[in-house]
Amino acid sequence: MNGTDLKNITLKVTTLAKSVGSFIRTEGHNFDLNRIEYKGKNDMVSYVDKESEKLLVAGLKVILPEAGFITEEATEQINSASLCWVIDPLDGTTNFLHGLPPFSISIALMENNVLMAGVVYEVTKDECFYAWKDGGAFCNEKSIRVSPINTLNKSLIVTGFPYSLLDKETAFFEIMKDFVRNTHGMRRLGSAAVDLSYVACGRFEAYYEFNLNIWDVAAGILILQEAGGKVTDFSGGNKYLDGSEILACGSVHAEALAVIQKYW
Repeated sequence: MNGTDLKNITLKVTTLAKSVGSFIRTEGHNFDLNRIEYKGKNDMVSYVDKESEKLLVAGLKVILPEAGFITEEATEQINSASLCWVIDPLDGTTNFLHGLPPFSISIALMENNVLMAGVVYEVTKDECFYAWKDGGAFCNEKSIRVSPINTLNKSLIVTGFPYSLLDKETAFFEIMKDFVRNTHGMRRLGSAAVDLSYVACGRFEAYYEFNLNIWDVAAGILILQEAGGKVTDFSGGNKYLDGSEILACGSVHAEALAVIQKYW
């Protein structure tokens, strides 16, 4: 798939994401809390997630009929040997249900397990982040780059709280304390896709989290990489696409990785 094809596909996906985002925004104004379902203790889903996913799948089938799907809510699971869409229809469901920003739509395209395109649409601010392989990264048609700040003591860090800390509770909070003491501070926004996009455009210098899924991070990873950022797992390796461990930074990756490895 060449660059021109990828660009055209990506721009069509941004239009689709904005359309479905409008549906999410409208539903958020009158959402009925009694229609929440629980996938786990703190892992919630609503009819808005499911309907958004159906709308995205339908639109993506028109854009690229031969592609398969990996979707969070499992409304469509068609695997393809070569092309596959990875979709989170509402990343930040808890925020959405409580009427808080941010929440987003995340869509990635993979070819033979290589990220080729990514779109993250942050619904509340009407910001669309997107990238295609070797084509750069953009937000609302403007080119974006990671922050030039290269020391942690001048950095703002973002993280998330996994639904389960597994057996890593002590390590997780020790890392957090270290960053709080030695940076400009930390934030927890509630959408991994947005966190990655905000690192890509320089609002944060670093993001880390664990125990996520591929649909949480796939689109944001490509956007950040195309914006000049670096992504690894907590060992400094390349096992990050499934979301089990991810550290994504601008120019402070080595220093941030050293902090994580002190405790992990």
